[in-house]
Amino acid sequence: MPDYPKDQLWELYENLPKELQEAIWAEKNADFISDICSRNGINEDKVISEIAKNITYILLGLLPPNELAQVLEKEVKIEKKQAKQIALEINRFILLPVKDSLEALYKIEIKPRLEPESIPQIEAEVEPQKKIKKKDRYREPAE
Repeated sequence: MPDYPKDQLWELYENLPKELQEAIWAEKNADFISDICSRNGINEDKVISEIAKNITYILLGLLPPNELAQVLEKEVKIEKKQAKQIALEINRFILLPVKDSLEALYKIEIKPRLEPESIPQIEAEVEPQKKIKKKDRYREPAE
């Protein structure tokens, strides 16, 4: 992902919907980024800064949300599994709250990945259990 001139970034920022402008500067999003990184073993400030920059690029309309995991893997040099997990958490905590604005910005539909993609159907016949009749030794006789 190339670095963009600051004046170009400001111009993009000024044309964003209010919701996305607020999301870029939201303190809770900074906390989310910090928590997500620490949960996934990312402790270097430089790497955390690169992740935050790429999230900002998403919110500015420069990086499609579905490409975040690949960018983290290839450009930030994070392992594939770790990059996917970080992208998933960023999607859940930072991008989904501004989903409508992002969909309008990118003209795409953003789907939360909370449900499994496909549930395999198990087709097996189950035989009814046979009742075993025997004397109940735990019952007391009725008087």
